[in-house]
Amino acid sequence: MAYVIQGIDPAPFRRLYGLSNAALAAEQVVRMTVERKPDAPCRVELADVEPGEQVLLINYAHLPVASPYRSAHAIFVREGAEVPARFEDRVPEPLAIRLLSVRAFDGAGMMTDAEVVEGRDLEPLITRMFADPAVDYLHVHNARRGCFAARVDRA
Repeated sequence: MAYVIQGIDPAPFRRLYGLSNAALAAEQVVRMTVERKPDAPCRVELADVEPGEQVLLINYAHLPVASPYRSAHAIFVREGAEVPARFEDRVPEPLAIRLLSVRAFDGAGMMTDAEVVEGRDLEPLITRMFADPAVDYLHVHNARRGCFAARVDRA
């Protein structure tokens, strides 16, 4: 099954890059320095940020649908991230090394299936979930902290 995992668009975050901590706090955003790897996966670049680099902890509406599943959660964005990553038919390392919660959604934003899986087993789960023609896309979350990790679409 051909699929694409793509980082999120950095456009909504660019205005935050370089702001003072006080200005970020007024936006309910926290700047953090990464202390160890893997600790802070950037959702734009779909890569774990290196120690010493800055990330912004931001509340992000990852499922802005008109359904009961409408949802937002905290994510990390590497300060200065500009280019969304794109992975075709392969799982990026930050997903492959974590315990994941995978949720399948139809075109109306209703959840049709869900599973918890080790990241190394994500690809067979993508294939199984996309075998259902009612599934439009998948959302992957880090199972332990619950934050949105990535969206998976059919290629």
